[in-house]
Amino acid sequence: METEKLTKLVFKKAGDDDFFKELHKEVQARVLINKNIQRRIVYKSIFLITLYFAFYTSILVWGNNTQLLFLFYILTGLTMILVFFNAFHDAVHGAVFRTRASNERLSCILELFGSNSFIWKKRHLLLHHPYPNMQQWDIDVKQSDIVRIFPGSRWLQFHRYQHIYMWFLYFFYTLNWLLIRDFKDFFGLKDNYVKRVIIIPKIEYVKLFAAKFFYLFMMIGIPALLLEHPIVNIITAFLVMHFIASAFGVTALLSTHADEDAEFPMPPENGVINTTWAMYQISKTKDFSTQNRFANFLFGGFNHHVAHHLFPAVAHTYYPYITPIIRRYAQKYRLNYRSYPLLDAIRSHFALLKKNGSAENLFVTGDL
Repeated sequence: METEKLTKLVFKKAGDDDFFKELHKEVQARVLINKNIQRRIVYKSIFLITLYFAFYTSILVWGNNTQLLFLFYILTGLTMILVFFNAFHDAVHGAVFRTRASNERLSCILELFGSNSFIWKKRHLLLHHPYPNMQQWDIDVKQSDIVRIFPGSRWLQFHRYQHIYMWFLYFFYTLNWLLIRDFKDFFGLKDNYVKRVIIIPKIEYVKLFAAKFFYLFMMIGIPALLLEHPIVNIITAFLVMHFIASAFGVTALLSTHADEDAEFPMPPENGVINTTWAMYQISKTKDFSTQNRFANFLFGGFNHHVAHHLFPAVAHTYYPYITPIIRRYAQKYRLNYRSYPLLDAIRSHFALLKKNGSAENLFVTGDL
């Protein structure tokens, strides 16, 4: 088992003229004071979770009709992603309810989706959020050797075609998470960065298997018992649900950190990062479609991702009001703020895959 510890990283101390101190003060005074915006995420979370169970119940009630079976499976899968983007993700950051206990309870909805909320929180809060795009740390960006996103990762012959085959493999994203990624985090022996920063409690191993059994029984077993379809129809609908849910979810996940202009720095050997925390966050994160109200509803804090990284403990319902302030400060202080339409962001991601799939690639790693 690989047990070496990662070198603790420290950001440059912000001075009195740091832009974020001024930005934070203005956001606090002009935006966060409005508690009605906070209530919106509570209502939105309840609505989406209710919708998820309504669509699942519809599978059991009307699923004997083949077309309705597939329709409600697909709607259940899409709503699962909406709950992840708009409720679970905020709850992990303690941003939905006032109390930690309430947010912890809401985050356990990930177990209903067959995953493990404990390991996801640790990946996200300890490895991704402090150091986005940092090689050897950010495993939310680097998740598999199948795709070469980090320029420091080992190059393999098939990577030269990754900008082609990943169009298809991204459809398996949620299935990979359900059936492979969680087990790699718990039991993997190679590049297991999660276990370098935490010790996984034994109860989480029990919860891991219990959640997956429950989810598969809920999504396949119960419909197979109650509906008149052969099991192959149920499994096919389940797979189609995940293919479409993956395509929807990956559009947001691809569009926030890994584009053709992204930098992927190596951690400094002495652990000292030669920039402030706020400057690092804004330079390694980007937005997409922030002025599109429909995108704001669908993607929660993911399309306003710069605001999310600068204010991670703030509900995403505040971000449409915070992002214009960030843009103004970016102009004032000449910050590297980036925002693209969603389709441009997706195109840029696949341009990165093509560029970084080359054996001769000298991709930007950034300076710290």
